[in-house]
This record gives sequence, structure tokens and C-alpha cells, in this order.
Amino acid sequence: MAAATSKYTLASRIKLADGHTMPQIQLGLYMMSRSEARVAVTAGLDLGYRGFDCAQMYHNEKEAGSALKAAIDAGQVAREDIFYTSKLAENRTSYDAVRASIRQSVAACGLGYIDLFLLHSPYGGPAARWASWRAVEDAIQEGEVRSGGVSNYGPRHVDELMGHAGLRIKPVVNQIESHPFNTREDIRATCARHGIVVEAYAPLVRGMRMKHPAVTSLSKKYACTPAQLLVRWSLQHGMVPLPKSVRKSRMQENADVNGFEINGTDMATLDALDEHLVTDW
Repeated sequence: MAAATSKYTLASRIKLADGHTMPQIQLGLYMMSRSEARVAVTAGLDLGYRGFDCAQMYHNEKEAGSALKAAIDAGQVAREDIFYTSKLAENRTSYDAVRASIRQSVAACGLGYIDLFLLHSPYGGPAARWASWRAVEDAIQEGEVRSGGVSNYGPRHVDELMGHAGLRIKPVVNQIESHPFNTREDIRATCARHGIVVEAYAPLVRGMRMKHPAVTSLSKKYACTPAQLLVRWSLQHGMVPLPKSVRKSRMQENADVNGFEINGTDMATLDALDEHLVTDW
């Protein structure tokens, strides 16, 4: 478990293996309509969010990017303070298709470059995974993307990529589903061995375990909400949680995790809730 600290705010950043940094609490944009994404990004910026997690398959890259660009153009925030992520749709398998797809995402967001571009899944087999990663490497070298990574990669997929003889640029992030009910310690250990930061999607278990007795009991103990407890759990394990909400008050609540620290015994209690619960994928 990562060393706990009481300092986790929307201004907190974590250093990636390539030298770039990214916000340690970010706003997930999954399952948001185009209009919801625009409103959510604007509200998130007002609250102090600077990391926004998008993807081609979310079909809201343009709206998320336009909200970010509007804030940049208005002088509310500098482009270098924004950390924007997108991901490759799963149906791209050839190098040329992936390169074209990355360029389309850069154009869609309108931000000039993408801070983090991920391969959304390991589907397609070794050859397709490698062709896709080569395209990400070239996008980084040509300035379209700053950092590259993967998503939903298991230990075998991570080791395969990291051990490839042709690897020029290492992935710095693996975005997976992780929460106390699906801890994925195997993937996290593999990523730690390779210096890969783990981003946790569905950190709130999509609301499916908010009333679990252990969660409600510990929430009362730490005078926090169940959502805050779950976000804090991710952070104390060194992960980057991506809580999703379209409500501004809930966005603020999800990030307000600086007033308490879960002790080691209670972290172990939460870890022991693992039931391999998959809420997606």
C-alpha cells in the first residue's frame, strides 16, 4: 500500500514515469451525453478539477474539449494546467487506422494535443496490440500526444507490452476498474513493478455498494460519505480515481477527501471486501 498522506486535493498531482505529472483526482466522463459532458466539464473546472477522462467510445470528445477550450480562451485556466485523456475505440486494429484515429481525437477536442492517450482494451490479439502501441509511440514523438498508456490490461498484457523488443516508449498508465469490491491487486502489483500508475475507474462501484455495512460503518467513523471513503481508499493505495458525476454538488463531495485518513486496520477491512465485482467490461 502506498504511504498515506492527508493532502489530497484537486491540486494534488502525481508524477508519471515519463516526467509529466497529472492530477490525482480526475473527473470521469463515461456514460455522459454530449450536453452532459459540456456541463460537467464546465462545473468541474469551476470547482478546481483539472483532469478530465474521456474516450472515443464516449462520443463526447468534441463537447468536452470545447468546454475546456472555452475556459482556456476566457483566461479561466491555462492549457498546461489541463490534463485531458482520451482512448482508442476497440475496433481499430491496424497501425494506419490507429494513427488516423488518434489524429481525429486531437482534432475533435480542439486542444492542440492530448495529454494522455490510452489503448482502451487489449482486444484483438498480440499483433493488434503492438500495432496500436506503435501508433501511440509515433503520436507522442510527433507531438500529438504527451503520454501514452493502456486500459483494461491484465498482468499478461502489461508484461507482453513492456517486454516487447521493439518498445521505444513505455506506457505510463493502466486504467482499470478498482475499488474495495474488486481490488485487482494482481494488476496493481504488475504495474508497480513496471513503474506504471494505475487509474481507477468506477471507484464508487457505480453506486452498487454504498449501503454495504462495512462502508456505512467506516463512513460514520470518519465522518465522511461512502463516496468520500471509496475515493480516499483509492488515493491511499496510490491510484488515481476517476469519480463520475453530472451534479456539481456531488463532484465537490467526491473530491473533498482531505479531512480524514483511513488507518491501516480499516484499509485492510476495506481490502477484504474484494468479491471480484465487475461493474462494466
